[in-house]
Amino acid sequence: MTIERQTFERHAFISYAHIDNEPLTPEQNGWVTRFHSTLATMLSQRIGQKANIWRDDKLAGNDVFSDEIVEQFTHTALLIPVLTPRYLKSEWCTREIREFVAAAEKSGGLRVDNKCRVFKVIKTPVDSEAGLPAIIGQVLGYEFYDLDEDQTPRDLDPLFGDESRQAFLRKLNKLAWDIAQLWERMNVPTGPAVGGVLPQASSGDAMSSTDAGAGEIAPAGADRPPVFLAEVSRDRRAAREMIEAALKMHGYRVLPDRPLPLDEESLVAAVNACLAECALSIHLIGSGYGMVPDGPGNRSIVVLQNDLATAHSRKRGLDRLIWLAAGTTGEQSLQQSFISALQTDSALQIGADLLTGNIESVKAAVHAALARIELALARRHALPQFSGARMVYLLCEERDRREIVPLIRHLRSCGVEVSTPVFTGDAAAVREANQQRLASCDAVIMYYGAGDEAWKFHQQNEVRKISGVRASNRPPPLYVYLADPPCADKELLQSLQEPGLIDGLAGFAPALLAPLIDSLPTADPAP
Repeated sequence: MTIERQTFERHAFISYAHIDNEPLTPEQNGWVTRFHSTLATMLSQRIGQKANIWRDDKLAGNDVFSDEIVEQFTHTALLIPVLTPRYLKSEWCTREIREFVAAAEKSGGLRVDNKCRVFKVIKTPVDSEAGLPAIIGQVLGYEFYDLDEDQTPRDLDPLFGDESRQAFLRKLNKLAWDIAQLWERMNVPTGPAVGGVLPQASSGDAMSSTDAGAGEIAPAGADRPPVFLAEVSRDRRAAREMIEAALKMHGYRVLPDRPLPLDEESLVAAVNACLAECALSIHLIGSGYGMVPDGPGNRSIVVLQNDLATAHSRKRGLDRLIWLAAGTTGEQSLQQSFISALQTDSALQIGADLLTGNIESVKAAVHAALARIELALARRHALPQFSGARMVYLLCEERDRREIVPLIRHLRSCGVEVSTPVFTGDAAAVREANQQRLASCDAVIMYYGAGDEAWKFHQQNEVRKISGVRASNRPPPLYVYLADPPCADKELLQSLQEPGLIDGLAGFAPALLAPLIDSLPTADPAP
């Protein structure tokens, strides 16, 4: 296939409505003018050359479409529409988006490395984007507004004070960084001339504006698993943007990478699809309850994402980080109930580390989790592969080492190799040795004897989390062996009789292990 290369004379075009750049006071510049000037400076610093960002000054004071703009779109790499209620009512503005999308399809496609060449700026909340091309609704936007206590929208504008100025600059900094990252991925040279180039696929491979999945190029860092960064309530937006920027800076793809649906059924499907790709999910919990999607559950998107991630942790060992800063209280009773449950309900903490420090401690925890995941992936690739080794890891508390002897003898008599935990030595070496046992076994028997409920919960969590190290990418089958002394939790497990339960409270009998032994592979190890 022949690859053509498209030259760009301009980095970006800002599309906006005239009324949105009218100054609040006669002696000031309009908002779009300040936005344009600051973005150009920040982007120039990011890419190491003068950024060529242009816009129509609309000196006539009205929105009248100019065909001269369309002619420039084929020479412009990126579009930055400034969405407002007026923008969506303007035939000129909405046509600018449609014309850019059409031009982009002829100049390399609308997506590069799974990123869209449209950077959507939302200056003022809009009810719908129905009049725009479908791809625009799939692009995550940059919200340049905040909500006051009474939910009144307020533009991020330096004229509104220092706090608003800092938020304005912080948001622009993120936008400039994301633009620079895409610009670099487009193989743009960093010399004095813009002369940007973008690989252009043949017509059979070009991605249409309504097909968000076709023709995508594997992004940088594709060997790393994506990270699920949960959507948040408004009071955690700034923190989420900081974590997202840090992840992208280190080459991680962040999901979700497009707006989530507004109805519960579709949202659940979209979140599950994202979580299935990820090895880590991050949840930043604030005071706000968050948006509630349309559906029967009446749960906020924040709660839904945590519930779904918990299910993935339980099923395949997904690692999770939950940030609930010390002293956080819910603004609504539903949010306070959720916060309380996170702190007290072990079922909601499955696979998760609950963080209570500041945002810097969250960054450190994310870094540590990703380092652990990458190391696990490297080890998984390095593990010797077996075609059917019969290996059981007999997990127990140190006080139970004498009680597990009958189990070990019977398993070995049946041709099953047995490994047991390492209890003494350097803490890091002990953990490493026990993780290797989990990584290479065919099944785990958790001997629930001297250990208490907290011990059982921790061990179950460790088994789930080991999936990233195993060649199958799934946790090993877990069998819970009930042994003396009896307790209320063991009695509950007896009554539930869930799969994988081995009831040895009445004493050991070889028949108890028969279902486990029958389930093990029978082939000999590969030579």
